[in-house]
Amino acid sequence: MDAKFLEILVCPLCKGPLVYNKGAQELICKGDRLAYPIRDGIPMMLEGEARELAAEEEVK
Repeated sequence: MDAKFLEILVCPLCKGPLVYNKGAQELICKGDRLAYPIRDGIPMMLEGEARELAAEEEVK
């Protein structure tokens, strides 16, 4: 994922910053505790596509 592209992407719900999880291919919003999947290099930035992070999942 291109670093400059990541700088302009924000959470569609809270407009907060996102953290790229390369291993899981997800963009994570720490504030909302949501993970948006990246499929074929394209971030799926829809609330319906996001998964809620489990309580035990550490957000780095």
